[in-house]
Amino acid sequence: MQSVAARNASPWIAFRHATFTVVWTATVVANVGTWMYNAASGWLMTSLDADPLTVSLVQVASSLPMFLFALPAGALADTVDKRRFLIGCEIALTTVAAVSAVLVGLNLVTPPILLLFTFLLGAGAAFTAPAWQSVVPQLVPNEDLAAAVASNGVGVNISRAIGPALGGVVIGGLGIAAPFWINALSNFAVIGALLWWRPASPQGSGLPPERLAGAMVIGFRHARFNPSLRATLIRAVAFFFFASAYWALLPLVARDQIAGGPELYGILLGAIGVGAVVGAFALSWMKTTQGPDRLVAAGTLGTALSLILLGTAHHAAIGLSACLLAGVSWIAVLATVNVSVQVSLPDWVRGRGLAMFVTMFFGAMTAGSALWGQFASGLGLPAAHFIAAAGAVAGIVLTWRWKLQAGAGIDLAPSMHWPAPILTIDAGADRGPVLVTVEYLIAPERRDAFLSAVMELGLQRRRDGAYAWDIFEDAAENGRFLETFMVASWLEHLRQHQRVTNADRIVQDAIRKFGATAEPKVTHFIATRLQSP
Repeated sequence: MQSVAARNASPWIAFRHATFTVVWTATVVANVGTWMYNAASGWLMTSLDADPLTVSLVQVASSLPMFLFALPAGALADTVDKRRFLIGCEIALTTVAAVSAVLVGLNLVTPPILLLFTFLLGAGAAFTAPAWQSVVPQLVPNEDLAAAVASNGVGVNISRAIGPALGGVVIGGLGIAAPFWINALSNFAVIGALLWWRPASPQGSGLPPERLAGAMVIGFRHARFNPSLRATLIRAVAFFFFASAYWALLPLVARDQIAGGPELYGILLGAIGVGAVVGAFALSWMKTTQGPDRLVAAGTLGTALSLILLGTAHHAAIGLSACLLAGVSWIAVLATVNVSVQVSLPDWVRGRGLAMFVTMFFGAMTAGSALWGQFASGLGLPAAHFIAAAGAVAGIVLTWRWKLQAGAGIDLAPSMHWPAPILTIDAGADRGPVLVTVEYLIAPERRDAFLSAVMELGLQRRRDGAYAWDIFEDAAENGRFLETFMVASWLEHLRQHQRVTNADRIVQDAIRKFGATAEPKVTHFIATRLQSP
């Protein structure tokens, strides 16, 4: 049974909250400018160098920074003030966009320069993406989170529908530099909204913030031992790698295959956005009737069909039909996997988990764009589209066993049920590593059931920051088991106390019922570094 939030994910529900409405509106304005820039840069590259591989490198330059920088950005999002961080990044993005506009206006842009500025703007987007996604739960209550995610999808695709088409018109009327200037100016809307927003002060943990390197390590460990997140990432890569083909090759389809101009290219991009907006409004119904796994499969099949249509398109009508279908399919998959990621993550690691998703998303888009550009250069545009379509369909079958989450019954709020440890020695914050042992006395007839259940406990420990987890059986005393795990420092172990969720507690309470005693015995050992004599 789906959660209330998943069932009522109408994009309109989140607009009951004024803060969400203001930030959403500002991001739509900024995204219109971004899509105008994307359309203009893609079209400009076809004028500078029409080789398919070179044109596809525009998409690579836009996507690669997300792959390279999203993970450290996610760690920053979990350890710094998100609002101030976003304001600083948006100011830097505005500056870079203005410089690129000046260079285009002075006709000083070459293919390497265009790729460089596309990469720099992509880097700015990479550093802000995890923070933007992780602030969504601060803008709406938890029951409206799925609706807010759907609303963000609507906003992105409204801008995608307006921006490229407007970019094509502006290029024709005002010249190629105009979209670059509009992109720079549009960022002021986001800066203003962030300056206006006053988020509630977070409840402090009483512990110092995590260091960047350690936060990244813990983020990787959490992703590795979070089965729901891992399944979502696998399904996402299987889709975005093949869907990247039409994003990378669409300028060439418009220019060479259909023989159109920048206006047609903008209209085709806009049609993807229109299709996505239509799909967003039907998203709630589609989720209710199909469920997340079948909906992603349906969206993938729709994408495969759109790729086939683009491979055969020699008339604008066929291209428009393909792009409309691609847009509906894109939002169906993107919104579904985004919600699956959100509901798989507790708040303390949300930025890092979302960064992992962004990294896999854009890594797949980057690798796919380069590959499909190479295929188009060697085999032609139709063959590249057909191969991508076949791969997308094969991906459904190969990844079906990894299931997506809709949020039903998962309570990832901190349980705070671990008692504070009692110490008789001085435990400095950085002192460690820490060895934690938990002794269980298990009824002999329940041994096998206990060992099966305790494996889930091992996943919990490791995704909350522990390493070297294991379970030992006393060879001299029947029914006595010792669970052991290591934590990097005493401070990290105190953080571990605050990371345990209500869902974790259910598993831990179930394991206690296997015991012959009321409570397992917990012992802490802190490493002591002895000096050499």
